[in-house]
Amino acid sequence: MSIISNKSGKLALLAMLTMSASGMVYAQEQVPAAAEGQQSGDINVYGTRTDGPEVKGFISARSGDKMQVTAEDGTKSVIVLDDATKYKASAGLFGGGGPKPTAQALLNGLPVTVKTWQTDIGLVANQVTFRKGDLKTATMIRSGTEQGFEEQTAATEALRGRMGDIDKYNIKGTTNVNFDTGKHALSEQGKADLCAAAASAEGIDNALLLVVGYTDSVGDEDFNQTLSEKRASRVVNYLQQACKWKPYRMLTPTGMAEADPLADNSTPEGKAQNRRVAVNVLVSKGLDGL
Repeated sequence: MSIISNKSGKLALLAMLTMSASGMVYAQEQVPAAAEGQQSGDINVYGTRTDGPEVKGFISARSGDKMQVTAEDGTKSVIVLDDATKYKASAGLFGGGGPKPTAQALLNGLPVTVKTWQTDIGLVANQVTFRKGDLKTATMIRSGTEQGFEEQTAATEALRGRMGDIDKYNIKGTTNVNFDTGKHALSEQGKADLCAAAASAEGIDNALLLVVGYTDSVGDEDFNQTLSEKRASRVVNYLQQACKWKPYRMLTPTGMAEADPLADNSTPEGKAQNRRVAVNVLVSKGLDGL
């Protein structure tokens, strides 16, 4: 009897262990399924997730895991980058077994196309795509030479420190770029004039560029304010991306609508002169000659 009881006890214990182990295996098998559901379903670490818009523009700011993308019409979108974000570049940039693109390639000024998710915290990047030539240009904007980001940051802070509270400047020159009525696209002549102005300013120690957009008197106040800002933004982008002007040597651009006309707005010729962006080369009076 005791032998039978002992065997029965062992059998019972074995059955309990088997059930417990089966339960553990079952529970373990459920975790990947739940995790998979979080990645591919409507719920993830950000809460509800749906397909978001495709955002096209250039990177106008970076901060930690976020980037700001400014579209052609001036619309700004803040997009979160996370570990699941994919990065793609045009053929040849990372070919031949080289490293795949990462978030480190997302420099200010880089034109990108971003596929997004719409989540409870806003837009999250699913995939970021950019081109080889655009990355090369953005890299030149970032450093101007082969110097690293830390060196440029130090140069920026040093210049700002020297500026201090000085708010008066000597104007070394002004280049006006003109636009068609209601438009903010640059003409070929305007592009050439901008790069010539940047090249001239490059030879001036401590020179900064101040870009100000204007309109003629056609249109209402709100439209003209927006249009003047778009014109200024377009000029800043071209100066940095095509003319290689360093971003840290650029003062904050502004739009002044129809204020400060150069000519009489009652004539077509006068209006044509007032549809402009002024690129002013400035040197602080406290630094002029240093």
